[in-house]
Amino acid sequence: MVNHFLKTLRKKIQPFFDKGGSHGFDHTERVFRLATIIAEKEGADLEIVQTAALLHDIARKKEAGGEVECHAAQGAKDAEKILQETGFDKSKIPLVVDCIAVHRFRKGIVPKTIEGKVLQDADRLDVLGAIGVARVFSFGGERHRPLNSPVNFGLPSSISHFSEKILKIKPKEFNTKTAQKMAGRRYKFTKNFVKEFLGEWKGKK
Repeated sequence: MVNHFLKTLRKKIQPFFDKGGSHGFDHTERVFRLATIIAEKEGADLEIVQTAALLHDIARKKEAGGEVECHAAQGAKDAEKILQETGFDKSKIPLVVDCIAVHRFRKGIVPKTIEGKVLQDADRLDVLGAIGVARVFSFGGERHRPLNSPVNFGLPSSISHFSEKILKIKPKEFNTKTAQKMAGRRYKFTKNFVKEFLGEWKGKK
C-alpha cells in the first residue's frame, strides 16, 4: 500500500521539477534513499520521512523563478494540498508538512522531530562527496559562474562556493549519529578535492 502510494506520488509531482540541473528530481531521489537509510537506523517513522523526502523540493522551481522567496515554506503549503488530494493519512499530514518547512539548513532551524532531523540530514548529505562536488559545478554553470576567479576581483565562482558554504557543513553539525558518520567520509573527500583543485589551478600539481 505504501509503495503504491509513493509510486503514485512520484508520478504526480514530476511537473514540479526541471529535468536536469543541481536540483533536478535526481536530487530528490538521492535524498529519498539517504533518508530511508537514516530513518531505519534512527527509528523514525518511515512513511513520514519518505513522503517528506519526495516532496521537500517541490517549490524549488518556483523559488528559482522568483515566484516565492523560500521553497521550504512554499513547499510545505503545496505538500499539504497534494497530500489532502491523494488521501494520505490525515493524522500524519502535519508531520510531513513540518519536516518540509524546517528542512532548509541555512535558515538555522533545528527540527524538533526525529523525522524532520532525518530529512534535513539527508538533504545536507547530498551537498557533500562526489555528487556534491558535481552539483556545485552544475549550479555554477546554471548561473554562468567561472570555475575560479582571482580573489581581488571578489567574483563568485564555483570553487569559492565550497569555502563559502559547503565546507561549513561539518559532520558534527548533522542531527543524527548515522548521518554524522556518513558525512565524515563525504566531507573528507570534498575537502581533499578542493585542495587538489587549487593546487592544479596554481600549476603546482
